[in-house]
Amino acid sequence: MRPEHKPKIIAFCCNWCGYAAADLAGIQRIQYPDSLRIIRVMCSGMVHPEMVLHALNKGADGVMIIGCQLGECHYIDGNEKAMARAELIDELLEDFGFENDRFLITRLSSSESEQFARTVGTMHKRVLELGPNPNSNQDNGDTP
Repeated sequence: MRPEHKPKIIAFCCNWCGYAAADLAGIQRIQYPDSLRIIRVMCSGMVHPEMVLHALNKGADGVMIIGCQLGECHYIDGNEKAMARAELIDELLEDFGFENDRFLITRLSSSESEQFARTVGTMHKRVLELGPNPNSNQDNGDTP
């Protein structure tokens, strides 16, 4: 009998908003799925499509990019660059055989801790419905 699938979701979080919203959720003790692994980046615009593909190729079940609201980027237009790259990522996912639902980009302000938790919960449900990433190796504990 195969053990229940425990998804792994990688979230590239902007230092100023996405990460701050996650931190605030922790301070407020807002629950969200423990499938999330946060990678703090200075700006969502720094997340290159290769980073998303690398995480999926290493077995992550889903990848998120969480950046600032439009017009609130500390690096002027980094979040706009991230949104433009998201279109490329969607195309690449299909080319590499991954479902588009394994990727999500969103924008939050630093005070949106409840929205952060809801977004993570939504992504968790999506990857559960998709099932394990074909590249994952649940048996040996490899973590992307």
